[in-house]
Amino acid sequence: MKIKHNKKRNTAFVFESLMREATAAILKGDGERKNTVLKIVKRHFKPNSELKKHFQCYKSLYENQKIDRHTSEKILREAKIAMRLIDPSGLFKEQSDLIGDINKDLSPAVFGNFVPNYKTLATIDQIFSDKTSPKNRVMLENVIVNNMVKSPISENSDIVVDELTVRFFTDKFNEKYSGTLAEEQKQLLSYYITSFTDNAVGLKSFLNEEVARLKGTLERSTSDDIFTVDAEMTRKANQIVEKLDSFKKTEINDNVLLTVLKTQELVKELDNGSDH
Repeated sequence: MKIKHNKKRNTAFVFESLMREATAAILKGDGERKNTVLKIVKRHFKPNSELKKHFQCYKSLYENQKIDRHTSEKILREAKIAMRLIDPSGLFKEQSDLIGDINKDLSPAVFGNFVPNYKTLATIDQIFSDKTSPKNRVMLENVIVNNMVKSPISENSDIVVDELTVRFFTDKFNEKYSGTLAEEQKQLLSYYITSFTDNAVGLKSFLNEEVARLKGTLERSTSDDIFTVDAEMTRKANQIVEKLDSFKKTEINDNVLLTVLKTQELVKELDNGSDH
């Protein structure tokens, strides 16, 4: 018999739905709604809460990909052990409080958000359910382990990045960029829209490396003919380098993001020009 899946009690699904809601708010330039989502996440997924422990059990199974089967099976065993240590009544109460805040402060429509890995999250939910038969549990566990040893799929995140890029480049900043985004621009945007989930640790790490790369390219390019014959271009290139340097002491915001994106576009054009 197939077990009915309750999305509102699937902690990972709710978390991912909130992330999609925050992303949609960023796309629309709705800072107030984005902040509301963040407050809900921080309030309910705080350290040592049953909800956070529950979410970590799910996360360990759907985020760990492209690892060997033996390690995947060990992670699965540890996740099942961790699940048994969670207080069921405490978890149920915290889930109810979270559902209530989403309904009150956002909208019940949040639970209808499209989550690309919904099927995987529902499978994990059945593995953790005491209503699942031993036979079905083993079969479902095989599905999850097989997923964990595969390479992660990034097409869905690229869709979000493209939408955000259009928003930044056309609606908000009214600027036109050519062709498709460079891979490093997609990476930057991906880190930016998810920066509120890890206190921007991943974004800052990527930016440190990317800014160093951009500076190096610009500094090398000033010796090219197009710069040596145009003092103004050289001056502007040096200004960009100085501005990139200043980001080490600046909070990462929309202006910083756009400056780096523009510089990435400039560097891409310089690289293309050097190929001819």
